[in-house]
Amino acid sequence: MKAMSDTLDLFQIAEIELMYKGKGDYQRPVIQTAEQAYQLLRHTWDDNKIELLEQFKIVLLDNNGECLGIAEMASGNITCCLVDVRLIFATALKSRATSIILAHNHPSGNLKPSTHDMKLTQKIMEGGSILDVAVSDHLIVTCKGYYSFANENVMPAPF
Repeated sequence: MKAMSDTLDLFQIAEIELMYKGKGDYQRPVIQTAEQAYQLLRHTWDDNKIELLEQFKIVLLDNNGECLGIAEMASGNITCCLVDVRLIFATALKSRATSIILAHNHPSGNLKPSTHDMKLTQKIMEGGSILDVAVSDHLIVTCKGYYSFANENVMPAPF
């Protein structure tokens, strides 16, 4: 009979490590309104891409509404981008976020959410409910303004 170590040698087992590295002692912006979230996103969004291709990002927030960071989840083409919900929550959980704000741009400048935008928001909210990560809002971002799902009562308003 083969020894257990011989059997384990037959399999290459991946080692998984989770870690979070904060940026030290600094003042994190507090996000309490959709307008504040929009201003933060516009400040960090690449002006060379906002009207070129669609991107999907999340703003990661702690229990106090302090911004832990912004993560780009997907980059697509002129009309859409494919978002993997699993990556959204892997990022949120790894960063210790208790809530997230979803954000994507419409290169066309149209602020009206599509049917796909509505369905994706609902799907992410359901996942967040299971994992105890609140989805506070979903913003459609353009150079000239934003659409807040929460402000428009498309989803429960957190602010």
